[in-house]
Amino acid sequence: MRDDQHRPRIIINLVGATLKVVLVFALIPLAVAGETFELRAPFVDGIDFVLRIEPFALYFLTLSSVLWFLTTIYAIGYLENSPNRTRFFAFFSLCVTATTGIALSGNLITFLIFYELLTLATYPLVAHRQTPESLAGARTYLRYTLVGGVVLLLGVVWLTAVVGPVDFADRGSPEVAEFAQTNPRLAALIFGLLIAGLAVKAAIVPVHAWLPKAMVAPTPVSALLHAVAVVKAGVFGIALVINGVYGVDVARELGVLMPLSVIASVTIIYGSVLALQQDGLKARLAYSTVSQLSYIVLGLTIPSVLAMTGAVAHIVNQGLMKITLFFCVGLFAETLGIKKVSQLAGLGKRMPLTCAAFTVGALGMIGLPPVVGFVTKWYLGMGALEAGQGWIVGVLLLSSLLNAAYFLPPVYLMWWGQKDGDVEWGNDNVADTGAVSTKIRRVRWEASPALLLPTLVTASLAVILGIFAGVDISSVELAKIIAERLYSA
Repeated sequence: MRDDQHRPRIIINLVGATLKVVLVFALIPLAVAGETFELRAPFVDGIDFVLRIEPFALYFLTLSSVLWFLTTIYAIGYLENSPNRTRFFAFFSLCVTATTGIALSGNLITFLIFYELLTLATYPLVAHRQTPESLAGARTYLRYTLVGGVVLLLGVVWLTAVVGPVDFADRGSPEVAEFAQTNPRLAALIFGLLIAGLAVKAAIVPVHAWLPKAMVAPTPVSALLHAVAVVKAGVFGIALVINGVYGVDVARELGVLMPLSVIASVTIIYGSVLALQQDGLKARLAYSTVSQLSYIVLGLTIPSVLAMTGAVAHIVNQGLMKITLFFCVGLFAETLGIKKVSQLAGLGKRMPLTCAAFTVGALGMIGLPPVVGFVTKWYLGMGALEAGQGWIVGVLLLSSLLNAAYFLPPVYLMWWGQKDGDVEWGNDNVADTGAVSTKIRRVRWEASPALLLPTLVTASLAVILGIFAGVDISSVELAKIIAERLYSA
């Protein structure tokens, strides 16, 4: 399809994204009822290609389908009149396919195939602008993720060689549990390899450096990297290794959960400290993601249903809050050329809706009610106390203080700061598409509706899901059902 075929491209992308949302939502009642569906086909000798629909897979798939639909709308508006749109949406769709495959993977081999497909499909999106900076950032991303993929491959091959093909099970593979009893040291070593390989995409310290450098990508790509695709594939994979391969009880007996708890805690604090030092909005959000992702990892390592509920819920909660923040940052840059925290003073008067959405995302990241971020920290804290690991509550409190230190100043500047005469905002009718500067039509809105509406929807969802967290079909209650299935008391 040529770049000038604007309407057919929009129709194809929106229809595809809509159909995916409809199909996923049609499956939710089956998942809530605890039903599982599996598709199995021979792959290589003794190993099957397995796709499986079960509650945890559908939970992740629901997040990706909804946010991908909204990001598609955002990307259409963001890339209007920019070059190479057809190429962008082709790889964009391939990323959708890879993420769906990751969610539905029924064994380690299938997961590995889609996991590496996601790596390759995302590279052209990071390098989309084709500037020296973009290409350098994309190469850094590829180096880190390919090395992580090789380490993951080594772990998968080694484990498969000693126990045979490993299918995911709710409380761990029986074959892996038996192997861990007979050879605990080797089982712990392989666990370490699997987690180390996945840690790259999960942006766990010290293999996190690719994530801030990948922020040279267009804003829709950054939003996907941080809320749906690459980083969530990493933490989703870690959840599968802990719960679907080894099982919490086996992992605890091997002594591998506490070291991972410590590493996740260090990442939470370290990422927040680095975020505090950034003036660039995207850089600040990138280091915030490094910190926020490890809430999920930390919750997975705490032997408690409450903590695991918080970890699973944060897959959705962090996705909604972070994509809202990135959408807002893209709006600031597109509408007024604002890319730094120091340029935000007085912006609330010019872009009140966008600033309100940013405020919601920021307060949620700090952990203030009624935004969903509060729910995550509540469950993690209560789970830590239930497991007798009170020190984790201290980590959560320190992290919240640091979150406040780097999110409240931008919020204050937007609403109460006075615009400095030396700080210039870009022309209201010029948008930086990430490739070329093009004039856009003036609208009665504070920004293009294609960019503003998805932002307001995600911000609203972050509040609604926080207020109605106790409703039976809420994301938190569904996370609790999943946690009870995954955790063996």
